[in-house]
Amino acid sequence: MRSENTPFQGGPLDGRVLPVLTGVTGHPPKWYKVPVPGDDDTPPTVHVYRREPSGYTRRLGLRRGWIYVYAPEGVERREIRWPWSKPRTTP
Repeated sequence: MRSENTPFQGGPLDGRVLPVLTGVTGHPPKWYKVPVPGDDDTPPTVHVYRREPSGYTRRLGLRRGWIYVYAPEGVERREIRWPWSKPRTTP
């Protein structure tokens, strides 16, 4: 499999460049999770990074690469909405 050296910003991996495996499309995953084992009585923690474009070229506006940014709030919950679904009700 192919990997891409991707820089990390913020969190415990700030400033590091790690090889991240790419998927079928050639892009790294949208979310990168780093599990950290806990001490004797504490549960393990998971640090989450979100993929963002690192920049664009001046002339054509093409993406230059990817960078992972620390997301302290965790992974966003996405709900699949189909056109035939009922409208969402808020409690």
